[in-house]
Amino acid sequence: MQNPWKELSIKEWWLWSISMLIVTVSNLVGGSFDVLTLAATWVGITSLIFAAKGNVWAQFLMVAFSILYGIISFRFRYWGEMITYLGMTLPMAVWSAVTWLRNPSAGSKSEVAIRKLEKKHFLFLLVLSVVVTGAFYFILRWLETPNIAFSTLSVTTSFLAASLTMLRSSYYALGYAANDLVLIVLWGLAAAKDPVYIPVIINFMIFFLNDMYGFISWKKRERTQLCA
Repeated sequence: MQNPWKELSIKEWWLWSISMLIVTVSNLVGGSFDVLTLAATWVGITSLIFAAKGNVWAQFLMVAFSILYGIISFRFRYWGEMITYLGMTLPMAVWSAVTWLRNPSAGSKSEVAIRKLEKKHFLFLLVLSVVVTGAFYFILRWLETPNIAFSTLSVTTSFLAASLTMLRSSYYALGYAANDLVLIVLWGLAAAKDPVYIPVIINFMIFFLNDMYGFISWKKRERTQLCA
């Protein structure tokens, strides 16, 4: 539970700073400034930077992001996003925080120990994903959710990302990156009806870049931990 800011490299400080600058400018000049959207984005970017370091503070920030993003989704009636983040991502972030705290890396107590998953883990996740996707599809259809196909796909990618995070797998970042791509499309459809959501698209583009950095970072640390 050390100060996570002290653990960031110069490269990561630059990544965080540039990401924050881009989303702040895009939100301010986007035509209709929304404080809640900008606040959620700031929290999300910071969470991703800490997650790339394997720092547990990322999960605490993910809890805050889930609440803020759930409210934003509610306003556009994206029930799938709201239910996913408040009912699944949030509790799984809490669970991940507990898991990460209990499994620190031997080389650095401020980093989580990365777990190399076996085939049975991926098979189990595949089965669970099918079940979760099917269940949410009928819930979303009952709620008359807009753009139900992409909303359902977002549930699937969110579930995989949150599950892989909880399991301490480096592939968690690819799960979130896939979810970012789905959300870029989803909010693009929303922006077609209301331009106020254009900054949200840019936000998730920045999230995608940060998630890809997280994957590269975890893979490097995974090789180091396995060789230790």
